[in-house]
Amino acid sequence: MDFNSDIRLENSHVLLRPFHDSDQEQLQTIAFDDDIWRFMISRISNQQELDAWMQAALRDREKEQRYTFMIVDKATGKLAGSTAYGNVSERDKRLEIGWTWLAKDYRGSGLNRHCKFLLLSYAFEVQQYERVELKTDVLNLRSRQAMRKIGATEEGILRSHTLMQDGRRRDTIYYSILRPEWEAIKATIFAGLSMQHSS
Repeated sequence: MDFNSDIRLENSHVLLRPFHDSDQEQLQTIAFDDDIWRFMISRISNQQELDAWMQAALRDREKEQRYTFMIVDKATGKLAGSTAYGNVSERDKRLEIGWTWLAKDYRGSGLNRHCKFLLLSYAFEVQQYERVELKTDVLNLRSRQAMRKIGATEEGILRSHTLMQDGRRRDTIYYSILRPEWEAIKATIFAGLSMQHSS
């Protein structure tokens, strides 16, 4: 995956485009919401934490560790949240989709399904990856259900895996989709969706 390229993935509902510094103003209107960060490793509850999140997103892209997208609702042109590719292994043809959060108005709207379709299509069909990983907090039942809904297979729990912002050590549950599984998932779970991309 080329971290220097300007990857844009879209369909009629959503646009995923790279995060830029200029997104700060819109992020301030949606990111300061405790519900978003309850099960996340990081938290944005004030300007200082938003600055740290933005710096980390830019730094991780420079280091080719994480490629952060902004989720744009095409019906309104507004930012709906963020998602990313990360933990990319070119040798193993493997990456992770995660770091996903949505503003309150977009939770349960179906927008996340469109995002996951675009990210999975690009990973399997354009980049020709063999494995896409997803993970979450064992306690995050909404996220776990969402991963199963997109056809991901539950693989197992890594105990005491991650230190959370409140000092709790979280158990992390892993899911995956493999390339041989993608065509059937695309034809059933994502039936009727399509992707445009440019990079």
